Amino acid sequence: MSDWERFLQEVSWFLQPGESAVAGEPQPWTRGTAEDLPELSALLGSTTLTPVSVGDSAYELLAWGPPDGRRGWLCNPPGDADGGSFPETHKNFWKLCGGIVERFGEPSTWWCNQNQVLTAQATCVRVSEVLADYAWLWEGDGLEVSINPEEYYAVAVEANGNLTLAHRDDGRLLLFAPDHAFEDVTPLDGSPPYSLLTIDRVPDLATWVEVCAAAWRHQ
Repeated sequence: MSDWERFLQEVSWFLQPGESAVAGEPQPWTRGTAEDLPELSALLGSTTLTPVSVGDSAYELLAWGPPDGRRGWLCNPPGDADGGSFPETHKNFWKLCGGIVERFGEPSTWWCNQNQVLTAQATCVRVSEVLADYAWLWEGDGLEVSINPEEYYAVAVEANGNLTLAHRDDGRLLLFAPDHAFEDVTPLDGSPPYSLLTIDRVPDLATWVEVCAAAWRHQ
């Protein structure tokens, strides 16, 4: 079974009625490494890349592991940061991969149940508008939103609307999770429990990428 066939078997909802896909020839990873991201670099170095097109949309299926334990990501092709203000970690990631839109063989990571991970589409979420819509979470406790939303952007969008946010300058990581059952998280100072959170021992974007890449590589 090819990686693409396995992907379609496990992610049966990906192709919509009437859609068809064309998968190209699998090829080894040749794009090199990601600066300061050794776990991600090691994972990508073991990857087989299959180009896939669905109508006018181009994707890349990245897969690795033994024949009976393949797992991987369906990704957008790599691209530029479009002149936006993003930390170097994300810019370096985009040189290799355009971000993850589906996964198969998924281990338990902070990327579980995410519709978009490190994609350009995720960065288009208006964080200021989302937090304004949920201002009542703070107001109910006599508080105000304790960050400047314009300094953050979304690096992941969960299926239920929770967001993972990164600071545009230093990559500091936050969760905005009014609907969650996460463990190992702590409310940000000045925020109620189901609003802005930090992830214990995962302070920034680079650590978040590395922790998740290590789980995909080893679990």
